[in-house]
Amino acid sequence: MLTVRQLAVDYGSTRVLHPLDLSLPDDEILTLVGPTGCGKTTVLQALAGLIPVASGEVSLGTWKSTCEYPVPPEKRGIGLVFQDFALFPHLTVEQNVAFRLRSRDIADSWIERLDLAALRNAKPARLSGGQKQRVALARALAHEPSLMLLDEPLSNLDAAFKDTLRWEIRSALKAAGVPAVWVTHDQDEALSVGDRLGVLRAGRLEQIDTPERCFCSPANRFVAGFLGEASFVSARRIDAETAETPLGQVPVSGMEVATERLDVLIRPDDCGLERRMDGNAVVRVARYEGASWLYAVALHDGTEVRVRAHHEQRFAPGDRVHLTVTSGNPLAIFEGRPA
Repeated sequence: MLTVRQLAVDYGSTRVLHPLDLSLPDDEILTLVGPTGCGKTTVLQALAGLIPVASGEVSLGTWKSTCEYPVPPEKRGIGLVFQDFALFPHLTVEQNVAFRLRSRDIADSWIERLDLAALRNAKPARLSGGQKQRVALARALAHEPSLMLLDEPLSNLDAAFKDTLRWEIRSALKAAGVPAVWVTHDQDEALSVGDRLGVLRAGRLEQIDTPERCFCSPANRFVAGFLGEASFVSARRIDAETAETPLGQVPVSGMEVATERLDVLIRPDDCGLERRMDGNAVVRVARYEGASWLYAVALHDGTEVRVRAHHEQRFAPGDRVHLTVTSGNPLAIFEGRPA
């Protein structure tokens, strides 16, 4: 199990990673997401021992590293996969995967599992981006690491390949039974790949939980807004499970909020639209997404709500519509902002 306690990193006099605590069981995948410069890659570098830490400790298996007694990277048994693949251009796929291995048997097994057998004798220049990333993953797993660290492994790939490859990588990690920390800037990737999800902002871990809970029950407005489209509608709490909004009564979570004034988090899929001349909203923006339309509609009080509708449900800017909350699940609530 990976255990991190009060891990902090300074760049000169600037603290870039505030004290971080987390633990990772032996077969869990943790995705870390956050805006550019929030500290995602710094976390990976600190776990790998590539940069000095200001405080705290990292332990895994038989070793424990602190700022006073650091364990060098080569002694940590950690596998690294980078966004730029980092393959040896003069070596074949087989030679890259088996680099510095005493036996090629395990290299062969990962070459087969990751569908690279037909490319065994090819050099990186002949490979696509997805193939190169599978080679990099096979090379890392062939060394039987105790922990895998992946730094935006899909960021250099075409969108068409990302969805398939993310599942291939996840399956390979699960097959190896190795814990992994996967850094990404792609919210969809973070939500779909990780067993747990950590959201970073300015070097601080804002929330770490299952992807579903981070999305449906965000710890604060930043997490709510970062993980997908978010609209906030003012409300007044009626009881522990219900609030009154301009859209009518809606089910809300039971979390404690200190003030009577609330804001309810509404996701685009929480609502439905119908065309009505006596409706409660006006369409401002319509954006085609292929299988759906994303609409921005304005309520009578000026509040803007984003709504996703089926691609056959067409509205144009200026149309009068009626907006209702269709979700039966409790919606997250936050302390209301001053009027």
